[in-house]
Amino acid sequence: QVQLLESGGGSVQAGDSLRLSCAASGLTFSNYNRGWFRQVPGKEREFVARIRWSGGDIYYVDSVKGRFTISRDNAKNTVYLQMNSLKPEDTAVYYCAATQYATFISVTDYRYWGQGTQVTVSS
Repeated sequence: QVQLLESGGGSVQAGDSLRLSCAASGLTFSNYNRGWFRQVPGKEREFVARIRWSGGDIYYVDSVKGRFTISRDNAKNTVYLQMNSLKPEDTAVYYCAATQYATFISVTDYRYWGQGTQVTVSS
C-alpha cells in the first residue's frame, strides 16, 4: 500500500520556524519527483515547492522564496520542507505529493498524496 505521511505541523508565532517531513512507503520513492502544496478552506490547493528525484530542479512559489527550503533524503524515502520566518498568510493544511511525471508543478501532475498537516501562524 502506497502511503505518504506528513508530520511536523503545529501552531507557532509569526517569525518562527517549522520543519515538515513527509515519509513515503510502498514504493521506491527515490524514483519519484516530490512536491509540497497547501490549502486553506474555500480555496484551491496551491503549489508551494518541488524537488526532482535527483535532488535538482528545485522550484518555489514566489511567496515563499527565501523563507522555505525543500530537500529530500532518498535513503529515508523522506522529503522535508523547512519553513522559516513564518507569516500568518502561511496558515494552511500542507500536503506532500509524489509523481513520476516530468512536469510536476500542478495538482493534476501528482499521483500520490498525503493526508496533510495543519500549520497555523498567529500574529
